[in-house]
Amino acid sequence: MLSEHKDRGRWNTKLGFVLAAAGSAVGLGNIWGFPTQVADNGGASFILIYIICCLAVGLPVMIAEFAIGRHTRRNPVGAFKKLGNGWFPPLIGIWGVICGVMILTFYMVIAGWTFSYIFEELFYFTGLTALSEWFGDLQNGVKNAIFTILFMTGTVAIINGGVSNGIERATKTMMPILILVLIIMIGYVMTLEGSSEGLKMYLLPDFSLVDTGLVFSALGQAFFSLSLGMGALLTYGSYLKRNQNIVESATYVTVADMSIAFLAGLLIIPAMFVAQSAGITIMGEDGRLFSSATLVFDVLPDMFKAMGGMFGLIFGMAFFILLSMAALTSTISLLEVPVSYIIDEHKIARKKASLIVGSIVVTVSLVISFNIDLIDVFATIFNNVGLPLGGLMLSIFLAYFWKTENAVAELRHGYSDVDNGKFPLIWGVFIKYICPVLIALVLITTLYNLIF
Repeated sequence: MLSEHKDRGRWNTKLGFVLAAAGSAVGLGNIWGFPTQVADNGGASFILIYIICCLAVGLPVMIAEFAIGRHTRRNPVGAFKKLGNGWFPPLIGIWGVICGVMILTFYMVIAGWTFSYIFEELFYFTGLTALSEWFGDLQNGVKNAIFTILFMTGTVAIINGGVSNGIERATKTMMPILILVLIIMIGYVMTLEGSSEGLKMYLLPDFSLVDTGLVFSALGQAFFSLSLGMGALLTYGSYLKRNQNIVESATYVTVADMSIAFLAGLLIIPAMFVAQSAGITIMGEDGRLFSSATLVFDVLPDMFKAMGGMFGLIFGMAFFILLSMAALTSTISLLEVPVSYIIDEHKIARKKASLIVGSIVVTVSLVISFNIDLIDVFATIFNNVGLPLGGLMLSIFLAYFWKTENAVAELRHGYSDVDNGKFPLIWGVFIKYICPVLIALVLITTLYNLIF
């Protein structure tokens, strides 16, 4: 019998858990997805609705994931097996593990891009343009494969260290650095020509653009940015100590994720208008700001090159180091979910489990490295559709199978005053009615847009 303490582990500190969970939530979507959604959807009005969605849907579901994880001390599959009978409970866990693994297969390739662009910036500013172009070519299958393997190797190394000595130690180091670098870069961008125009677009609300489409976009962004529905936070919750306040911790994680998303926008949108002032195109033919890979791997590198000199080099390398750290905090949590499953359900030691899962994931990632069009296919199936489906099933299970009163009993550990206020009633209403309905609407809207 494996030692639960040795192979499953525990978080050593509350701060370590909060930073690890926030790191899981903070990923590349916060850095390039959130800012352009804000710019295209009414500026600060989108931010306001996004915050409401995070608190109204994201926070209640996050509390549910943490409660299920800590109560069962299991991975997503084992957790739902322990709490319910029949085919439905295990299906929720299995779907979460599948989504996490499949998202990791393409996310690892994109993470490799962020790492390779550190070298693209370095070689460009040292005059080695041929090497710079080789590292910056997103269609370069060989380069993609090399950096995917490197990124997976780093992720596996951290997972091998266990919960406290691996994941907690790494995220306690990376998250403060990530925030510090972000703030320093924001300060510098604000001194550049054109930044004030971007700041206005980002911070001034345009409520005339608020409609149901905007609300669903904000709701989808909130759900995806908090890493809900794929078992990552449930798995992290399974390592919590009994005396830790789940509601308080979930609130800290939600606020941290929203804050970093806001800071990312405070960097990216002004930076894009700085690029525009340097003669770089930042909008497509439809008049909307570039987003996703076009933004991160085309517009912003051109801006760094236009800056020139040592500042261009430092700023460019710092930006892609920032992206690499954001990506790494997410790949860690994505890999931990299937590793935890193998440890719990198959009684395999952590290092062997991480090697097995890492090898399977990187094999699929190598195929994607040479055919990057698969990224959009996998993202649509497992991210855009898979995550809200997982979150919907989780909410329904907790509300109508495990029951909210059992979850509240788990929350009492670390939150002895939970019954003295309105929290059980309010949270129960949200998890039973509001969250399932809103998540279902996001899912239906996504499927409708895909089909029609």
